[in-house]
Amino acid sequence: MNTDEIFVPIAALNNYNYCPRCCWYIYVAGEWIDNEYTIAGTRHHQRVDGGEFSSETEVKQWRAMPLHTHQLGLIGKADLVEEVNGQIYPVEYKVGPSAKWRNDHLQLCAQALALEEMLAVKIPQAYMYYAASHQRIAVEMTPQLRQQTEQTIAAVREMLITGSCPPNPYKPQCRGCSLSEVCLPKETEKARRHL
Repeated sequence: MNTDEIFVPIAALNNYNYCPRCCWYIYVAGEWIDNEYTIAGTRHHQRVDGGEFSSETEVKQWRAMPLHTHQLGLIGKADLVEEVNGQIYPVEYKVGPSAKWRNDHLQLCAQALALEEMLAVKIPQAYMYYAASHQRIAVEMTPQLRQQTEQTIAAVREMLITGSCPPNPYKPQCRGCSLSEVCLPKETEKARRHL
C-alpha cells in the first residue's frame, strides 16, 4: 500500500485528540456503538447535513460541503461553509454547550486547511457553533493550531498505516464514550493494578 494514498478523515482528528484508542476502534477496527450523545449529535446534524446552498442577505452558505486536500492527505466535509464580504470560513456544529475543546479546534482547523487549498484562499478564523448554548465562537487559525493539526494528521495517518492499537488508560472522558463497553478502560486499569 502506498502511504501517499492514505487520506485521513477530518473527523478522525477530533476522535484522536479526544482519545487515540477511540479513534483506533472507529477507523482501524471498524467499531461503532451509539449512545445518548452520539444519537443527539446525529439528530442535531440532520438540518446542517442537508447539503443545501443558500444566499440570504449578504451571507452565502453551503451545508455539508465535501472537503479534500491532496497536500495534507485529508478528506471529509464541513458542516457549514459561509462567505461574507468575500471572506470564506467553515463553521463546525456541536450539540453540547460551548467549550474550548482542543479536539473540536483541530477538526475545524483541518476544514480550514482543506478549504484554503481547494479555493486558494487564506482563512484567518473559523467558527464553532454549540447548539446547547446557542453560541458561535470564533477560533483563530493560529500558527500553533495549524502546526498541532498537521502533527495530529501525521499521528492518525501513522496509526492507519501501522494499525497499532494505542493504550487505554481510564480518563474522565471515558464515562461519556460510546465505545467504553468495547474498550473496557476501567476494567483494564483494575487488571493492570493486579499484575
